[in-house]
This record gives sequence, C-alpha cells and structure tokens, in this order.
Amino acid sequence: MSAKRREEEDPTPLTPAVFHVLLALADGELHGYAIMRSVEEATTPGIKMGPGTIYGSLQRMEEAGLVEDRGAADDGRRRLYGITERGRLALEAESARLARLSDLVREKGLVPREV
Repeated sequence: MSAKRREEEDPTPLTPAVFHVLLALADGELHGYAIMRSVEEATTPGIKMGPGTIYGSLQRMEEAGLVEDRGAADDGRRRLYGITERGRLALEAESARLARLSDLVREKGLVPREV
C-alpha cells in the first residue's frame, strides 16, 4: 500500500499541530483564534501557533476530512470549525499511541512513575 493511500485511510501518527487542534476541538466548535488560545493554555510551556500555522493546518485538516467548517460564528466575522467523526477517531488513535509511548518511557525509567 502506498504511503499516500495509507495516510488517507489512517492519518496517524498526527503532527503536533494537528493533534493539538483536534484536542482543542474535542469539546466543541471553535474559531481559529479560540483554537490558538486553547492550545497555548493547554500546553506547558505554551505552544504558540500563529495564524499561518493554524489556518494552514485547518485547511489541510479539512481536506483530509478531520475537521469541517461549520459556518460563521455569532459575530459573523469568524469561521467555526468542528471535529468530524474521522477526526475524532484519529484523535483517539493518536491518544492511544501516545499513552503506549508514555507507558514505555516509564517502564524504561526515563521519567518518574508519579509524573
């Protein structure tokens, strides 16, 4: 199976930007600026995603079927984005992959178990 075909069927592993955008959208629809704020607040140290990164990622994610444009926000100026079923499945698969990696890191004693 070609790499492109595999990516179309299973987009994991996700890039950090895509993972964090999907994670931000897991609780509901957001516009681009709110996604940027959510990512920055959820990460330590705060990952800063500029407009080029966020909107470029959203466009590619929409083309991949991971998110969808849900129309204008109440103010009519901003576009709301929501996670699709495919996006939620990719987020769940990536979360499980990261959890397995975290367990492996702990088993090897690279970080304390209580972290």
